[in-house]
Amino acid sequence: MTPLDSERPRPEPGALPAGLYVVATPIGHLSDLGLRAIEVLRTVDLVAAEDTRVARVLLDHIGARPAVMASHAHNEARTAQTVVERILAGQAVALTSDAGTPGISDPGARVVAAVHAAQLPVVPVPGPSAVAALLSVAGFSESRFRFEGFLPARPKARRERLEALAPSDAIVVFYESPHRITESVDDLAAVLEPDRIVVLGRELTKRFEQIHRGRAGDLPAWLAADSDRRRGEFVVAFDAAPPGPAQSQPVDELLRALCAELPVRQAARIAARLTPLRANDLYRRALELRGESAQDEASDSDSTSD
Repeated sequence: MTPLDSERPRPEPGALPAGLYVVATPIGHLSDLGLRAIEVLRTVDLVAAEDTRVARVLLDHIGARPAVMASHAHNEARTAQTVVERILAGQAVALTSDAGTPGISDPGARVVAAVHAAQLPVVPVPGPSAVAALLSVAGFSESRFRFEGFLPARPKARRERLEALAPSDAIVVFYESPHRITESVDDLAAVLEPDRIVVLGRELTKRFEQIHRGRAGDLPAWLAADSDRRRGEFVVAFDAAPPGPAQSQPVDELLRALCAELPVRQAARIAARLTPLRANDLYRRALELRGESAQDEASDSDSTSD
């Protein structure tokens, strides 16, 4: 008997109320599957899975025998309708991805939206999360974070995205593949301050799990020192920008261009829509670039309105 087996009699299919159950599955270690998720997967009539082969490994592990159908990025629109029809017929349907939570950098959002549109129940069954797992061991003092999913694959677009994210006053978290981790780490070292802390998680909860916490400027050398460090799936997080007036050059250039045409407050509001920064912080930075204070700007506004 595995640690996940229960002494209680297993519920029969149909015991759950009809609806869609969005089930988070292990990102590596099968024992991370929660007790509630086990009960749901043992009880539902149907599992709509990103990959039926991966789903069946998990279902076999817990002794679950529901019907399984594929629901992935290429057929999601079609399977969404099937899921709705099954729920209307009184069935309970579980939605799973290969690892983690459906709809978060994984297929699933279309199915969920279709069930909502049909005004049918959607029930979250939370569980393992690569983002939460990495942040829990990162040691960052900032509590807010911004999840970016996967960065752009093209080098120019990826560098530009990181340049826009670098001045963020929240932690930034993203996923990366083994094929692009070297290029992404090189970009981080080029874009971030050398002392900015970056935490890299590799193969989280799996046999070769590795967590590295270090300075952005040291990351390329650390990654290059051992080829094994470039294998597996990655979650990367970098700390919020240090407090103070310093901002990245691209943001400063954006503010200067906007302030040349618009009032400072309006320029800051527009810049906030184009960057991860808050309008109030951009407003103060714009005044610094102009060599003014908030009181000076308020005085100018008053004199203009007379």
